[in-house]
Amino acid sequence: MNLHNESRPPEWVVRPERSNRLMMRMMTWISLHLGRRIARSILPLIAGYFLCFAPASRRASRDYLTRVLQRPVTWPDLYRHFLTFAATVHDRVYLVNRRFDLFDFDVYGEDKLLEMMAGGKGLFLLGAHLGSFEVIRALGRKNPDLRVAMLMHERNALKINSMLAAINPEATQDIIGLGHVDSMLQVHARLDRGEVVGMLADRTLNDDVLHPVPLLGEIASLPEGPFRMAALLQCPVWFMVGLYQGGNRYAIHFEPLADFSTVDRSQRDQAVLAALARYSALLDHYCRAAPYNWFNFYDFWRRPS
Repeated sequence: MNLHNESRPPEWVVRPERSNRLMMRMMTWISLHLGRRIARSILPLIAGYFLCFAPASRRASRDYLTRVLQRPVTWPDLYRHFLTFAATVHDRVYLVNRRFDLFDFDVYGEDKLLEMMAGGKGLFLLGAHLGSFEVIRALGRKNPDLRVAMLMHERNALKINSMLAAINPEATQDIIGLGHVDSMLQVHARLDRGEVVGMLADRTLNDDVLHPVPLLGEIASLPEGPFRMAALLQCPVWFMVGLYQGGNRYAIHFEPLADFSTVDRSQRDQAVLAALARYSALLDHYCRAAPYNWFNFYDFWRRPS
């Protein structure tokens, strides 16, 4: 059964942001001028603030952690969840500035990914609000020719471009906003050049078709749009997640998701649903493997009305 989310915008769209540009610029200055160690000393205060003064996010955290931990959730669990989120957001400053020397990356599945791209054809890389997608930039250490463009909703594209401009003005050039007349043309051109187009596929706007899938023991609604776009472009799709493991350590995982380049049009719908099912299964797996890396701080399992 497919669902249409047409009655109201999703909660993640309408909820006001607690952060602001001035705070981001302050954190950026502290991070780049005083160093990661000193800047990280502020993170417990930030996590404690959100834990105390963001009740809706706290409720969402408790709901999610109860599902994934399968036990009563404690205040230390909630604090660890917020602190993990704060740490990954903070690390973006260094990842955007290509300070990969500050981190220890364990990468799984990279060889197979690059082998698929060896023929010069690009691919779709689908992630989620799980861990850090920015760690994909770390691949550039060994593969300087690898280009990754992020495809995102226009609202997010404006926010992220503003944030990146405060950190590194050169970092804004590889973000494609959805909703433009030439968005698909830009994506198609990049894929033809053998580049990677990344997208977070676990959130939707109100005009997307939702499909019910099992996730952490209950039914969640995930958007079909990213998968239908990949099917229309007839490109391979891989799953990517960069899990924060504490300190300066990240584990980056690449998993094959679907290959629409060989799918006949008559089989496209079936292939899209199969890719969605595998995507939700991978989300379930990696949520359980790294439970505090989930960063959807709203009622993710709420059914569209």
